[in-house]
This record gives sequence, structure tokens and C-alpha cells, in this order.
Amino acid sequence: MKYPLVFIPGMMCDSRLFQPQISEFSKQYLVCIAPLSYSDSIEKISFEILRQLPPKFTLIGLSMGGILAMEIIKKVPERVMKIVLMDTNFKSETSETKSKRIPQIKLVNEGKLEAVMKKQILQNYLVKNKKNQKILELCLKMAKELGKEIFINQSKALAARKNYKEILKKIKVPSLIICGRFDRLCPIEVHREMESLIKYSTLEIIPDAAHLPTLEQPSYLNKILKEWLLQ
Repeated sequence: MKYPLVFIPGMMCDSRLFQPQISEFSKQYLVCIAPLSYSDSIEKISFEILRQLPPKFTLIGLSMGGILAMEIIKKVPERVMKIVLMDTNFKSETSETKSKRIPQIKLVNEGKLEAVMKKQILQNYLVKNKKNQKILELCLKMAKELGKEIFINQSKALAARKNYKEILKKIKVPSLIICGRFDRLCPIEVHREMESLIKYSTLEIIPDAAHLPTLEQPSYLNKILKEWLLQ
């Protein structure tokens, strides 16, 4: 049976993060995009997403979207038929990363969202090459359109997130773990740990991609997803 695919975007991203996948998989699946939330905790955001979802579904989350996917499968494991965790992190945020968020929030409150995204965040998203300049421009556009309130609330949610190690151990559904080979934000080692924690999991490393393989290597990623969903 083909269950609906629920895509959950990462921080300061919307459905455009998954546009190549939406275009491909909407031909054969009902595709849902997690609704935008102004809440400031992973728990609250996940509840808002759940209110919009069908009874049973496949979850596909990238980065913060992967963290939300882990929270959703924690809340309603009986409704999640399969789960895809991409370029994400099951661990609580480190003190070092938390300390960086405070000055970022201050700058964004002062109207400097674009500067923060350009200088402190987007530079870690992609493999550096000319082809990816358009992706950077898209990411900046998404962030500017979502605005400072969402940036601040998502930052707070990520800073306060829990460790999902025990939740991953309890996952009993087919699980696909995906990581860009050059992801500096959520490195391969974290994804290998996730593979070891989830019983029925497969790990795929995407070549020539960093934190956003959905946009960096869409054809390669779509092929992997398509084959795995049919298993």
C-alpha cells in the first residue's frame, strides 16, 4: 500500500526545499507538506503538524524537519508507516551551538536576518561550487519570506530540543537515513550512530552534497527514495 508522503522542511525553509521530490513523487503518491508554525518548541510544532496529517503516512524530514519527524514518531508510532531522516541530528544541542544562537537572535531582532543567514548559516549548507549559487539564493529568499519571528522561534525550539536516542531504539518501521557526504552541520558520524540505533534502517551517503541533498543532488536522491519506498 502506498501511504501519503509527509515532507517536513528544515530551519527557515518551506516546500521549495523539497520541490524536486514533490514534482517527482506527486505523480504516484499523495504528497503533504508540513504546515508552517510560529511555535517555539519542537513539541508544540509537532502537535500543529499532526493536526494536519492523514491517519497513516510516511515521514520525510530534513535537518530540523528530521528532529520534528523523530518527535512525531515518538508521539504516534502507530501512524508512521516508514520514516526518512535526512541530514539531521538526534542529539540535544551542544552548549557551543546554543551560545551562538543568542547573538544571532539579537541581530535578527535588530533587522539583520539577511546578514545572519548569509554570513553565519548558509555558508555551511552546501558544497561550494558555482552550480549551488542558485540554491543559496533560494535559501536566502525562503528565509527572508519566512521572516524574523519564525527564525527566532525555530532557534529557540532547536536550542531546547531533547535527545532522541531512546526513541530511535524503539522505531520498528522501515527507516531510511540519508546524509550528504560533505554535511558539516550534521556529519556522517551522527547518521552512522542513527543507523546503529534503529533496527530496520538503511544508511545512504549522497556524493557531492552537503546539508541539502534534496536540492544539490535531486536526481540521485529521488532514485534512492523511489527504490526504497517500493521495498
